Amino acid sequence: MAAGDHLNRYAEGWTTGNLEAVLESLDSTYEMDDPNSGKISKAAFADYFNGFKAQVAEMRGGSAPTLIDLTEIVTQQEGDVLTALAWWAVSGTPIQGSGLIKVGPNGVLTERLTFYTKLPEA
Repeated sequence: MAAGDHLNRYAEGWTTGNLEAVLESLDSTYEMDDPNSGKISKAAFADYFNGFKAQVAEMRGGSAPTLIDLTEIVTQQEGDVLTALAWWAVSGTPIQGSGLIKVGPNGVLTERLTFYTKLPEA
């Protein structure tokens, strides 16, 4: 499967809240870097994802048709690594940010998350 196919499956899983789709798209060496949760390996990803979904459902007061909405997706291919930058938002909540994603021929290698938020007032 090409890197772009892995990226599409990863995005589909996040958008629909489908854990299995995300897991199928991950390389065995996958690591997510979330500034709130730290580094998450592929083995720990299911707990992270399910916790995120629960937190979103609590904030929304229930479920919604999408987990996150993705926009502003930019990709660059260098050799067999595809790099993607995407803006994401959780509709019905103030949660939004960007993700820098690296994808190889065997799946998503890394994602580095950022959150868009105001700094605390001094």
